[in-house]
Amino acid sequence: MVNRDFDIIVVGGGHAGVEAVLAAVRMGKTAALVSMDKTKLALMSCNPAVGGIGKSQLVKEVDALGGLMGVAIDTTGIQFRRLNLSRGPAVWSTRAQADRIAYTRFVSDFVANQKNLTVIEAVAGEILTENGRTAGIKTEDGRIFTASAVILATGTFLGGLIHIGEIKIKAGRMGEKAAYQLSESLRKLGFEVGRLKTGTPPRLDGDTIDWERCEIQPGEEPIPFFSYRTSYREFNQTPCHLTHTTAATKEIISAHHHRSPIFSGQISSTGPRYCPSIEDKFFRFADKDTHHIFLEPEGNGTNEIYPNGFSTALPEDIQNAAIRTVRGLEQVRVTRPGYAIEYDYCPSYQIKPSLESKRLPGLFMAGQINGTSGYEEAAALGLMAGVNAVLYLEKEPPFIPDRSEAYIGVMIDDLVTRSTTEPYRMFTSRAEYRLALREDNARDRLFDFAQKYGLIDKNDYKLFKDLQKATHEEIKLLGKISVRVESLGGLTERFKRTGPVSLKNLLKMPGIKIDELLPLVEKHNGSLSDNPEILQRAAIFIRYQGYIDKQQREIDKFRKLENEKIPEDFPFEQLTGVKYEAREKLSRFRPLSLGQASRLEGVTPGDVAVLSVFLKKHKAQ
Repeated sequence: MVNRDFDIIVVGGGHAGVEAVLAAVRMGKTAALVSMDKTKLALMSCNPAVGGIGKSQLVKEVDALGGLMGVAIDTTGIQFRRLNLSRGPAVWSTRAQADRIAYTRFVSDFVANQKNLTVIEAVAGEILTENGRTAGIKTEDGRIFTASAVILATGTFLGGLIHIGEIKIKAGRMGEKAAYQLSESLRKLGFEVGRLKTGTPPRLDGDTIDWERCEIQPGEEPIPFFSYRTSYREFNQTPCHLTHTTAATKEIISAHHHRSPIFSGQISSTGPRYCPSIEDKFFRFADKDTHHIFLEPEGNGTNEIYPNGFSTALPEDIQNAAIRTVRGLEQVRVTRPGYAIEYDYCPSYQIKPSLESKRLPGLFMAGQINGTSGYEEAAALGLMAGVNAVLYLEKEPPFIPDRSEAYIGVMIDDLVTRSTTEPYRMFTSRAEYRLALREDNARDRLFDFAQKYGLIDKNDYKLFKDLQKATHEEIKLLGKISVRVESLGGLTERFKRTGPVSLKNLLKMPGIKIDELLPLVEKHNGSLSDNPEILQRAAIFIRYQGYIDKQQREIDKFRKLENEKIPEDFPFEQLTGVKYEAREKLSRFRPLSLGQASRLEGVTPGDVAVLSVFLKKHKAQ
């Protein structure tokens, strides 16, 4: 195609599609974003929040790679909190409530103002091919748009079917149509298409809630913003509230289990394990009488409340009766019913770590079509698909961070080496090198990549290099400045020794915080940096240096296996001396390294050893 319409076409205007198309234009390509409604880009279909345990690390990494999500939530957030602060920085996580409408308006306006980016309001119906490669799309209304690469970021719209009790509605989101022709196009191209499920709770009128019977949860000060690009802004944070179900809630829901499509057999697909419906909670945890419900405001300009923890697909009348048994919600008015939604996805053994499909060159997939769940997972995959689609066009090697470099790398590796049978959600526990993959060091890990691929501003890169240099100087300074133990005031009792001790060694003491040391160095004429980020970075490095060094040795071992690359044309089917299951898994997933092969379910260390021998012979030939 000499006269193509665009370099890249992105199908779907959710969090994945937005990050994909923005990455493509940042890297200098012309791109089109095909969405049903250009005013609802990155609309929060479910909970009005960004971040959380494991998820905030993804947001920080997207931000370090020039993505929009961190900036968008910082601009439109109404409450910010940090989680897990009683534990180490490896699992510190940030979470923010969003003004739902302001968030999508900000993103939609941002996309509309980008050069070389065209938003097309349409429903994609068919993937076009030419000479065995991706050639563009055809919309359901018959229009054809050509491109050398297409990214599918279809969310829950691909074959979407909403369930409320016995009622079924073909929709990708309540009130919006679904895309069914595109699913059929994928099947015709030879892709396996499966079904997954997710759900959302009813929405409530905040004016009808008895807030006095709920526990207030205020925001945190100073505000822990997500993006390095955010300038501090002052605003009054909107509180969330905590309440809980009662014995009456359990009684009503248990009595009507059979009317939920999740239990009646109406829905056969698998939902997210870590975000079950309220009826599923009472079924799986029958010994538990109550469950927490978090009442989250949907924005400053609305009284609508999101009852996090009360996702349901029960009939509307049962929903209404059950929600009014929750403490503080006895008189609540339901503004919208909750529902379950089934949608199509492509099991991820069909994609490469670059997110390009194995079956059709130039076709990339990102977000829920890969089997993931969550805005943050979608945004991260979308950004990676956008970057790698550009690299594909430029015939450059793909950008694939490994498990030791980013949570993004952990997620992609999990998807391509494991059979996804339920929606995938990120947790810190999934990252074996999480001490090295912290919120605070996302730029340390990824900024060089961002600069290499033209994803960030050159001045931002220079400023961060200055910050890194200042951090190293700060660490040296903390090692040189000493104080006498006897002068430590309330900290003295923590020491058995007397005499001088360096501030660096003080920071290694359990429970000592950098804030406690600041008064001790005032007499040094402000020799410590007054930049809190530098101090925090230095303190974390000092305190965990030993653990980090140990983990780095583990990472070095891990990379030896990762560096043993397997050619894409390696004949796994001809392997002998391995179990049948191992040969079948290797042939199906086609790993690109010995490390990746070792993580396949059903592949033993013995199978990897045999594969290594065959690999050496293959390379020699």
